[in-house]
Amino acid sequence: MTRVQRRRSSLPPSDQPFGVLPGESAKSPAPAAPAPAPVAVPGSPPERLTRGGDLAAKLAAAPRGRRPLPPEDAPGHFHGLKLSAFQLQAIEAIRQGHNVLVSAPTGAGKTLVAEYAIEDAVKRGKRCIYTAPIKALSNQKFRDFRDSPTVEVGLMTGDVTIQPRAQVLIMTTEILRNAIFENPEQLADIEYVVFDEVHYMDDLERGSVWEESLIFAPRSIRFICLSATISNLDQLGAWIGEIRDQELVVVRSNKRPVPLKHRLFTKESGLFDLSRLSHVRAHELDRAQRREERSRGRRRRGDRMQMLNERREQELEASSALLDHLQEQDLLPALVFSFSRKDCERLAYKNQHRNLLDADERARLVALQEELVALFQLDRGELEGEVFRLARQGLGYHHAGMLPIHKEVVERMFTSGLLKLLFTTETFALGINMPARTAVFHMLKKFDGVAFDYLRTREYMQMAGRAGRQGKDAEGLVVSILGPRDLDLAPVERILSGKVEPVDSRFRLSYSSMLHLLGRLGRDRLYEAWEKSFDHYQHRAKSAKAREHNVREQRRVIEAHLTFLEELGYLERPQTLTGKGQIARNLYGYEIQITEMLFRGTLESVPLDALACIFVALIYEERRRGEPHHVPARLHGNVRKHVDNLCRDLLRAEAEFQIAPPLKLPDWGLTAATVQWMRGGEFSDLEKTTETPLGDICRTFRMALQLMRQVRRVIDPKWDLAQRLEEAAATMNRDVVDAKRQLELG
Repeated sequence: MTRVQRRRSSLPPSDQPFGVLPGESAKSPAPAAPAPAPVAVPGSPPERLTRGGDLAAKLAAAPRGRRPLPPEDAPGHFHGLKLSAFQLQAIEAIRQGHNVLVSAPTGAGKTLVAEYAIEDAVKRGKRCIYTAPIKALSNQKFRDFRDSPTVEVGLMTGDVTIQPRAQVLIMTTEILRNAIFENPEQLADIEYVVFDEVHYMDDLERGSVWEESLIFAPRSIRFICLSATISNLDQLGAWIGEIRDQELVVVRSNKRPVPLKHRLFTKESGLFDLSRLSHVRAHELDRAQRREERSRGRRRRGDRMQMLNERREQELEASSALLDHLQEQDLLPALVFSFSRKDCERLAYKNQHRNLLDADERARLVALQEELVALFQLDRGELEGEVFRLARQGLGYHHAGMLPIHKEVVERMFTSGLLKLLFTTETFALGINMPARTAVFHMLKKFDGVAFDYLRTREYMQMAGRAGRQGKDAEGLVVSILGPRDLDLAPVERILSGKVEPVDSRFRLSYSSMLHLLGRLGRDRLYEAWEKSFDHYQHRAKSAKAREHNVREQRRVIEAHLTFLEELGYLERPQTLTGKGQIARNLYGYEIQITEMLFRGTLESVPLDALACIFVALIYEERRRGEPHHVPARLHGNVRKHVDNLCRDLLRAEAEFQIAPPLKLPDWGLTAATVQWMRGGEFSDLEKTTETPLGDICRTFRMALQLMRQVRRVIDPKWDLAQRLEEAAATMNRDVVDAKRQLELG
């Protein structure tokens, strides 16, 4: 356990510290927290007390200034469960009023620390916020707390709002950041904010949101940050300790409740340990090279597609051989990770000959499917669809391209223990508590947003951590399938080393964030926002030359953005926000494009389906290779042309000021689907209008709804556009697109 004292910043003094509300002192120490009474929480795994006897004694002793634990919880128990050493350390830090940063392997019980803090706050009439990086995890946490008899829970994820004044509010990190900027007074009674998966802070597109929330949250709020294992944990903790008033305690654990055994697999050599990798490489690569030379002679020169098909078939054969072994050795259920949606489905179909359920299990699964159809009010025809049909063989697939309701039923069937093989992408491993006996990597390479590359060690460990079920397995098995190219090129030793990468800052203020801070703090102090960032903190350890370069570059970036905003009429020197600036600062995402359309009258006279098409196009980005999908001119061609021209003008202005990355241009690939849906079409028919999977269409429609509601909220309610946005949103929000209905049913 590491305690991080809050260091005084070297920044110049200022009149109003970040995050301080009017009338609030700059230093607001949090009160010491009492321990809640024990409450049974379904599904919480028992933890073995391995160390921490001294801490248990401290908890029971309860020195002056802290309220004692109830007798039934002392020593070393919570919810009737025996706490592990790191859980005891974290709870002790919470009781002393500190911020806490907890790092432990997947499945070690980090969430129990957050549950303690939440019940602690609720018992004293305070409220808590629990944030998650993805909506699936937010929804799962909402259901978990909803089942608790002692906690009133609400949910805010943009497309769903349920009980926003509840004691415990589950939300995405973006919603929290928005609340901090827009109306921090509403957070005055928030005791704790839980950041689940805080290592997500180095996500290229969204990571800045975590930093902004930590920097600008009201001073009275304490943070409980839960992280997978990272190499620069102390650095991250030191930064949080510096920017927050309360001390921060770093708690780390490297021990998994169920140990992992890492193996490799090729079709030729079978299962083998890392120690034999060099031998297998030497043996198999020579033979693979000779086979490739013979094959090349039989193929027409340049027949790349044939070569790719042959390679894919070899990969499928290798996975089938491994799954045969796992089935024979009773090493199921298994999660098979593949980073291609199509391959997830392809693998499921390839293995549908397996009958993985006995008669009793099959009967139980059929009964469960009947319950799910009734629960979610699905058409009974779904029972003959591929998701339900494959499940009756004991297998399935799960990826972001599926309809949300299909992902939901697959998750329900998997947690029942009746799915023995699940082929899935990496999102299944992010925070969702669904362990298996075995985790298999069908490949070790994935698309990282720029290019295909091999996994980072942290990514591998997060997914591998799904292997091994507490109370059932003595160890979890993790197997990576290697093809000839992987044997030759994959950094297998690095991936399996366990030496995880550090979290690096992705701090970059958006236009709306800059406008908020400018109006609230003034132009000069806008630079302090970056100076409090993790990026600035990380650069302190570099050379004087590197630090100076970073400072110059960041100041250039901020000045470029401010000049751009001045040129477009969003602010007047020195720091006065115009009407455009007032609108844009309350929009998060596409704020410049939307504000320009609002002030140029683009949205006022277009039909409702065209209005929906604009918002869908702002969000949508086709997963394409090659030329964009052609959209007929009859589908609001003039409107699309006008919006395109407007957005290209904005990009030219950004380029003039060397602003990167540029604003997103609209993508009209879902225009036909949007028009058909807005005119009353069936959702299942939309796949005839596009190659985009129905799940992606549904997710895009939900995000467009969220954006329309944002705009509706920030404009003058007397403006007739407000009513038209409401009508468009109501028309779009039906059937499978209605996220709130799905959540309330299940």
